[in-house]
Amino acid sequence: MNMQISLAPIIALLAGILILVQPRLLNYIVAIYLIVIGLLGLFGAGGMRLT
Repeated sequence: MNMQISLAPIIALLAGILILVQPRLLNYIVAIYLIVIGLLGLFGAGGMRLT
């Protein structure tokens, strides 16, 4: 049986747990997410697959 796990749901799950445990982390998690998405948008992620 071949099972493929995506990276995005795992990161979302970990972020959700961290926010539940310590709500002050929400600001940092959102900021890091926006910075990463912005950098990927600027420099392109055509050759990069995060799966």
